[in-house]
Amino acid sequence: MEIGQIEKVIIVEGTSDKKKVKGVLKDPVDIICTNGTISISKLEEIMDEHYGKEVYILVDADEAGEKLRKQFKREYPEAIHLYIDKAYREVENAPAHHIATVLLSANIDVNAEYLEQRMYNG
Repeated sequence: MEIGQIEKVIIVEGTSDKKKVKGVLKDPVDIICTNGTISISKLEEIMDEHYGKEVYILVDADEAGEKLRKQFKREYPEAIHLYIDKAYREVENAPAHHIATVLLSANIDVNAEYLEQRMYNG
């Protein structure tokens, strides 16, 4: 791996999700927004651009998110799917410590302060 080369990609639905995820990350990770939907051509472009990288799907736990997730499972089965607790419904509404825990479970390095929050909050 070249120095400075980003090897992980997280695909989220919107810019608020991107901001939330980016805030807890320690690893350099590309974050791509689908803006809720994605065309086959855009999906192929993402796959070509990020060939050989670990691609993670982190979408909302709602109907639109599940539709997007199914599309990725069909068109890009190599992607790794990450799930937020359904109680939060949307990535942007999930607490930072929850997002950090989800990312860490996929071996994505996060800022320790968000894990410490979980220890103190419950």
